[in-house]
Amino acid sequence: MTEAIGRIHSIESMLQQLSQGVRPQASSASTTTSDAAGTVSSTDSASFAQALSSAVGGSATPDVSQLSSSLGLGGSAALSGIAGALSSAGTGTATGAVTGDAVVADAKKYVGVPYVWGGTNPAVGMDCSGFVQRVFKDLGVDLPRVVSDQMRQGTPVASLAQAKPGDLLVSFGGEHISIYLGNGKAIDAPVPGQTIQIRNAWEQQSNLTAIRRIVPAGGS
Repeated sequence: MTEAIGRIHSIESMLQQLSQGVRPQASSASTTTSDAAGTVSSTDSASFAQALSSAVGGSATPDVSQLSSSLGLGGSAALSGIAGALSSAGTGTATGAVTGDAVVADAKKYVGVPYVWGGTNPAVGMDCSGFVQRVFKDLGVDLPRVVSDQMRQGTPVASLAQAKPGDLLVSFGGEHISIYLGNGKAIDAPVPGQTIQIRNAWEQQSNLTAIRRIVPAGGS
C-alpha cells in the first residue's frame, strides 16, 4: 500500500511537470498533449489517486487505456510515457508473485561466485549475508545488509523439519546465513577461499538460531 501511494504521488508530480512544460509550445503536435496535461492538472488528487489505483490493480504495469478512460484522457501520449516510467520502476519490498521457488532459482545462478568478506557485488565476490541480500533484491524484495538484521525479517519457522525452499537458515547465534533448497540441501557463501555452492545443509536443529520465511513457501 505504501509503495502504491508513493507511485501515485510520483505520477501526480510528473503530470504537473508535463502540464507546465508543454503549455508554452505552439505546435499542433503538442496541442493534444497540452490539452491532456491540462485535464490531468485540473483533476483533484483524490480522483486521480482513485483512478490510478483502480487501473494499476496491484500490477507493476498499469493498463494505460483503462487509466486514460478513467481520467477522460483518451490516448494521451503523456500518460503512455508515464506508464512506461512506472513499469520500469523498482518494486521495493513488494513480493507480489515471488515465492520460495523463485528465490531458489535465482540463488542458483550465483553458484561459483567467490566468497569475499563484506562483498555484495557478484562480479567481485559476496559474503553470506551479501549473497542473501542480493538474491532477494533481484526479485524486488529489500532485505537488510547483515545477518543480525536479516534474521529478524519475515516470519519465523518453528523447526528445520518445517522449513521450505527459499527459507533462510541462520546459525551459530547469527554468525552465518544460508538459503534452504529443500530435501536437506542449502546454498550459501561459506568461508574465504570457497565459492557459493549447493551442499548438504550442515545447519542442524542444535546450531540453528532462527529460520525465517521472507516470501511464500516454495515446494517441498
